Amino acid sequence: MKVTVVGAGAVGASCAEYIAIKNFASEVVLLDIKEGYAEGKAMDLMQTASLNGFDTKITGITNDYSKTANSDVCIITSGIPRKPGMTREELIGINAGIVKNVSSSLIAHSPNTIMIVVSNPMDTMAYLVHKSTSLPKHKIIGMGGALDSARFKYRLAEALEGPISDVDGMVIGGHSDTGMIPLTRLATRNGVPVSQFLSEDRLNTVKEDTKVGGATLTKLLGTSAWYAPGAAVSSMVQAIACDQKKMFPCSVMLQGEYGLNDICLGVPVILGKNGIEKIVNIELNQAEKDNMISSAEAVKSVNDLLEL
Repeated sequence: MKVTVVGAGAVGASCAEYIAIKNFASEVVLLDIKEGYAEGKAMDLMQTASLNGFDTKITGITNDYSKTANSDVCIITSGIPRKPGMTREELIGINAGIVKNVSSSLIAHSPNTIMIVVSNPMDTMAYLVHKSTSLPKHKIIGMGGALDSARFKYRLAEALEGPISDVDGMVIGGHSDTGMIPLTRLATRNGVPVSQFLSEDRLNTVKEDTKVGGATLTKLLGTSAWYAPGAAVSSMVQAIACDQKKMFPCSVMLQGEYGLNDICLGVPVILGKNGIEKIVNIELNQAEKDNMISSAEAVKSVNDLLEL
């Protein structure tokens, strides 16, 4: 199993680290446009191999996509954050250009790869990869729901004052503060609905804290988070590499599912060796359906800014 990670910043390096530590891949290629940067990150990570007990080879590359050839999975983390004074249109225009170039360069050398999109705005960037490449829909996956669900479970365990291993929960919808939908109705503690342990007010607090999870960390850190995003990606890659048939909420192209068409949005899917093995249709109540429609409208408004 060969995995390529494009972008050797904090998120990309974290992806490479967690994938290597889990020891299911033979090689991880870390690519960046900054001269020597990926090479340095790869060397630093390789010097932890004997300490962390992994045999995965990590290779750093400066902008040479030929070294990514025959990658089974490619992960795109590259892009820029929004800067003061920058309009949303400017940010999307810049990141769309980066993601379009990166995805086409990867596919030129790995035409059968499965692609995981992390770059923001993630749902829109995943949609762009669908529209600008020839990869089949089951091989293009947006990472968002896996991370948002991990943050949801963290907040649930915090509210329950119990171990996070007791907790299960899922976030669907768009990967944004206003678009995500934490499914508190379906969240459980060892199979028991969390509503039996937490009041409606407390559950609403959990929901709102989850929705601003990324913004909360950005405020604390002064930049975007990287540990949890890296861990989320590594779990998705492991499910694909090991054909685990695990269920994750991911941003995928919907063609009638959940009553939505021609949009990438977070819904539960089964991940295995072929990428998206199945889109799982769960029964939503009316409020959840309404929230999905609102989330889709918000994502489509961003998609409309793309120059396709």
